[in-house]
Amino acid sequence: MEKHSIKEDWIAIATGTFLVAQGVFFLKSVGLLTGGTTGLALLATHFVPLSFGSLYFLINSPFYLMAWRRFGGTFALNSAVAGGLVSVLVDHSDLVIHVDMINEIYCAVIGGLLMGLGMLILFRHRASLGGFNVLCLYLQDKFGLSVGKSQMVLDCAILVASFFFVSSLTIALSVLGAVVLNIVLAMNHKPTRYTVTYS
Repeated sequence: MEKHSIKEDWIAIATGTFLVAQGVFFLKSVGLLTGGTTGLALLATHFVPLSFGSLYFLINSPFYLMAWRRFGGTFALNSAVAGGLVSVLVDHSDLVIHVDMINEIYCAVIGGLLMGLGMLILFRHRASLGGFNVLCLYLQDKFGLSVGKSQMVLDCAILVASFFFVSSLTIALSVLGAVVLNIVLAMNHKPTRYTVTYS
């Protein structure tokens, strides 16, 4: 497959991170969670006096090193930039948007869709959000496992652990959002259909 240009990659990274940040905003606005390191950061905001963005970037930092070692400097740099942009955009989203009333089911669905689309764009342009994305891409690269399926298993594990801290309704709606996110990835990022070069 023809490679994207550097300019196309950076435009796509900006677009993908914006979509992911909007998805996180919708989940965060009604107190929902999700899987992966995003879910860990959202959950941790209830217990640690740090913003989502700060926690998100700190939790993801070790995975950028893993990305460097496994996929090369370009992928690791792109992923670190993408993760940093999501952190900044989510932390400052209240400066440009405020929601007075919104349905929780809608937030779960639109949050999952936007995050899935944003992550898909990043994957196609030699980037990820770090965290479990890197691990799932490694599993696809090494063993041919679908990114969406492996991500769903990890996401469900995070949400199950959240049962001890949030209500069952919050968990149910969060699972809905995570399933929507991973359906987007599972249908659109198959190892047998696309070839992605990370370095």
